[in-house]
Amino acid sequence: MKQRATVTDIGTSESRDPLDTLADACRILHAQGHMASLAGQITWRDTAGRGYWTPALATHFARASAASMLLVDDELHVLEGNGRPNPAVRFHAWVYRHRPDVRAIVHTHPRHVSALSMLGVPLPVAHMDACMFHDDCGFLAQWPGVPIDDEEGRIITEALGSRRSALLVNHGYICACASVEESVYMAVSMESAAEMALLAMSAGTIQPVRADLAQAAHDFLLQPSIVKATFAYWRELAGV
Repeated sequence: MKQRATVTDIGTSESRDPLDTLADACRILHAQGHMASLAGQITWRDTAGRGYWTPALATHFARASAASMLLVDDELHVLEGNGRPNPAVRFHAWVYRHRPDVRAIVHTHPRHVSALSMLGVPLPVAHMDACMFHDDCGFLAQWPGVPIDDEEGRIITEALGSRRSALLVNHGYICACASVEESVYMAVSMESAAEMALLAMSAGTIQPVRADLAQAAHDFLLQPSIVKATFAYWRELAGV
């Protein structure tokens, strides 16, 4: 029997304040082209269960810091920090309420994911580097409008289901994972997968990866050691 490959010798043992990691995530997303003007949000569930942390409204991701973060409750009341939250993070509260396994959420509108979302098709899994989305990417087939009300939160949460991510038609994506690092890893990887899919679509018919191979690659690519090492690499590229 072929032994499944694992990666155990990469990653980082560096200990950082969670709010510093959240700020690092913002700067990585900016460096990777995930922020147009002030569109997009990132949140991290507070370990004490008081709510979730998110950058104050009008905080540019490139200039995010621990000091720019707010702790808010489900109704977006500010419990700690200065400023007010982006009203669109209301739908994050829906996800947290229904998914106790989710610790962090990223939602942005990068160029290629946004372009793919305009075609009304699910994210193809047709390359090894996109296999983390195999059976792990939901699909919202109709845009419900700007996600600032409870109805949008309900619809997006249903589209996500028990998965780590979802492609939102005419909109962007959501990645809801067990850590800030994993959510960013999935977000940046989805933009790359969308770019590859659009290039392939322009040349011919996409050939999907065989399901059993895609599942094995999914499990390999989502090993915590790979996720953390990739996050650390992107952090270095971003000059953090």
